[in-house]
Amino acid sequence: MDASARVLVADDEEDIRLLVTLAVRRAGCSVVAAVADGAQALAAARVELPDLVVLDVSMPEATGLQVCAALRAEPGTAGCRVLLLSAGASPDDIARGLAAGADAYLAKPFTVAGLVAQVRLLTARDAA
Repeated sequence: MDASARVLVADDEEDIRLLVTLAVRRAGCSVVAAVADGAQALAAARVELPDLVVLDVSMPEATGLQVCAALRAEPGTAGCRVLLLSAGASPDDIARGLAAGADAYLAKPFTVAGLVAQVRLLTARDAA
């Protein structure tokens, strides 16, 4: 694919970050950055202007919800798609994520296949 979507991955757990990176690549997208906290995620998003940002909700420096809201508030990043990942899967958790501006919310633990499907959906990739 010559026009693959550009994805930023942010999770403070290295193993999850690596798993998400793998899923993003399996979805046919390129990873422009993989960072460990919310402040790094916001800084990288401002520079890279990714098509999709995959954010862990619970991160140091700034939560995924805070990063998502900040991305939505800035003209340069307002159009990025946002997928939140979280161990919190209650209806209230999901509602908070969507209220912060997320396009989708995926509960941990997730399957690689489920994450690949979400990434493809959010980047308008056909899973065929």
